[in-house]
Amino acid sequence: MSRLNQELGLLQGIGLLCTSLLGTGIFVVPALAASAAGDVSLWAWLVLILLVLPVAFTFAQLGRRYPHAGGAPHLIGRAFGERMERLSAFLFLAVLPVGLPAALNIASGFWQALFDLGGPATLAIQLLTLGAILLLGQRPARTSGGVQVAIALVIIATIALIWWLGDLPHAGQPLLPPLQGAWHLLPVALGVMFWCFVGIEAFTHLGEEFRNPRRDFPLALLLGVLLAGLVYWACSVAVLSFHAYGDARSDAASLPRMLDLLLGEKARWLSASIGYLACFASMNVYIQGFSRLIWSLADEGKLPRRLAVRNAQGVPGRALLLVVASCALCALLAWSLSLSLDQLIRYANGNFILIYLLSMAAGWVLLEGLWRWLAGLSALLCAAILLMLGVDALYALGLLGLLMLLEHRREQRRQNAPVG
Repeated sequence: MSRLNQELGLLQGIGLLCTSLLGTGIFVVPALAASAAGDVSLWAWLVLILLVLPVAFTFAQLGRRYPHAGGAPHLIGRAFGERMERLSAFLFLAVLPVGLPAALNIASGFWQALFDLGGPATLAIQLLTLGAILLLGQRPARTSGGVQVAIALVIIATIALIWWLGDLPHAGQPLLPPLQGAWHLLPVALGVMFWCFVGIEAFTHLGEEFRNPRRDFPLALLLGVLLAGLVYWACSVAVLSFHAYGDARSDAASLPRMLDLLLGEKARWLSASIGYLACFASMNVYIQGFSRLIWSLADEGKLPRRLAVRNAQGVPGRALLLVVASCALCALLAWSLSLSLDQLIRYANGNFILIYLLSMAAGWVLLEGLWRWLAGLSALLCAAILLMLGVDALYALGLLGLLMLLEHRREQRRQNAPVG
């Protein structure tokens, strides 16, 4: 029996996942990938979708069989024990210091395109964004689902508008260019682009809140991944066709630049609003996922019980407040240290890929038949993507090593403690 209100349907699930995948990436990452690999990035999107689909199928089967607010760490714990559940939970929560500041950085950048904002004003926008997510998160899950569906439709309509007004595809821009002599650029692009498909693991935390999780959860996950992949590829075609990439400034303003070319100066407010809403939607799903993970661990006695309190709407309000406060602190640190967006994204990717790898290994243990072999293939694919990150993966691997060391010392202290 679900411990949370079961309010989500198929359409709301698709909207939640699609906006989670599109949110912070759709208007920035296609330009970053084009700067890194040029036309080859169009092939990289197709490769990435093929890599992600086995992972999505595995998560779909795991979520269908084991719907739980604990999400990926719960699945890892079912396969490998409570110790690995704690390790993976802390590894997942360790995305906060790098992943959320990256998302807030992208979101505030859309307002910088409208106004000449200084550092303090940018930080204020980021903190106000967190406040809005806190207010929305105190409402029932179906409220967030409805908001996310509306934002997903706006994002898709914007890309469709760019294609229609820009008369895409252009004859001079092949949809799949020749790859001779350019294969080496694929790993470079994939290292940045994987950011776009993180969000699946956060979506698993909402499994308990579907009205029919065995039917709607896997369908929402798979349809959301395919829809997001199609929109990313279409956006990349547009970015390459209008040459809206090339350096850090151009990459960050690729959407406003394309809309300016097609609609003129009046498009600035439109592009800023859409870009900001997309980022807001993605961060909302992640923060709700983090709060449900903390609530679930507290509800099972693995964290202080006071974090297991639900508000009058039946959502984990106290855990949500803790997550939002932590995000605000991380945003302050990232702002004070002036960390670059590219650094933040690559460091966060390492954590996400490691969580995916552990989840796929859990699928190998928990699933049977064809699904077990698919989970094994997915684990190998995740390991290959982790290798592609190179030194950027050291943040996640070093963090995992530190957590394992702390866990080992904790076990030693417990065993050496006097009895009675």
